[in-house]
Amino acid sequence: MLRTASLIAFAVAASTHIAAAQSDNLTEQQRHGRQVLAQSCGVCHLPASLNAKTYGPPLTKAAGNGDDAIMREYIENGTPRMPAFKYYLKSSEIDDIIAFVRTIPTPGAAR
Repeated sequence: MLRTASLIAFAVAASTHIAAAQSDNLTEQQRHGRQVLAQSCGVCHLPASLNAKTYGPPLTKAAGNGDDAIMREYIENGTPRMPAFKYYLKSSEIDDIIAFVRTIPTPGAAR
């Protein structure tokens, strides 16, 4: 029960962090991608607070060198430090995650 409450609290905090970083000019696909990213990828790629470090790299539109095929490859097949999600996420969910990540500006980028 405590673990479930912790996971829910983390997902809410991660969603809030992402939402704060993004304007709400997102498409339905991007909004769904934001949700799936927070639920499935957030534990490693999203800081729980502004002072926390992440296990994986922060995700921005530059992830995978800006190449959607590379990003799909990482998500589906994983890396030596990241699990594969091809049996966990649907192809459409991966598309949604990529669509959302492409909306996240890189740090220091001109606004």
